[in-house]
Amino acid sequence: MLHGPQYLLKGFGLIIQPGVRLYVVVPLLINVLIFASVIVYGAHLYGDFIEWLVPDWLVWLNWLLWPLFAIVALVLVFFCFAIIANLVGAPFNGFLAEAIETKLTGRARENQSEWTTLPRQMISSLFAELHKLVYFVLWAIPLLILFLIPGLNVAAPFLWILFSAWVLALEYASYPMENHGITFKEQRRLLASKRLLALSYGGTALVITVIPILNFIAMPVAVAGATAMWVDQLAKTMSGDDQRNVRTNNG
Repeated sequence: MLHGPQYLLKGFGLIIQPGVRLYVVVPLLINVLIFASVIVYGAHLYGDFIEWLVPDWLVWLNWLLWPLFAIVALVLVFFCFAIIANLVGAPFNGFLAEAIETKLTGRARENQSEWTTLPRQMISSLFAELHKLVYFVLWAIPLLILFLIPGLNVAAPFLWILFSAWVLALEYASYPMENHGITFKEQRRLLASKRLLALSYGGTALVITVIPILNFIAMPVAVAGATAMWVDQLAKTMSGDDQRNVRTNNG
């Protein structure tokens, strides 16, 4: 069913709920601090470069060179923010998914995560992200080769978009599922059982990650929406034994 966009839109409302906002604001502030520091340092280096490059009698060129720096900085922020946000926010996404699920179900897991577990979460999320990266690379290589094959390269862009949608659905839906100890292999099986839902969700997530300003909050919105999708759809596709395990974990 093509309800993916509805769940993503639901994510916008979920991330502003009490008890949830903290897990959105903290990684967002960290990202803003990182980018602000990089831009300030870059501006300092750029100023030194201009002084070295432009002689005194051409100092009037500064009014052209500094706007150029501003444009380049904006482009880097718009197109790199989501990438850095995923890396910085990954350890917080498990907490965010947990808070969203508690909000939606009214039940907290028995072994609820705490801030003291953040270092362990960071290590765990790093290995999880590396696992997903290996999966992405193994599938991306043959798809990229298609771009080089005459005839087949016509279909390559469409296949790449479908693959990107699948990867994003897997990326964001993995956080609520990892909270329940579901393996990466089982995560793929569950999403495959709702393939149209997953692809429509991932495709919508892909759209907001390339829209300036919206891409700043694309990650928490997508995690929140994917958690709602897990609660409403994916958890119900599990076997009876697995569902009993999930209920046990939830307390």
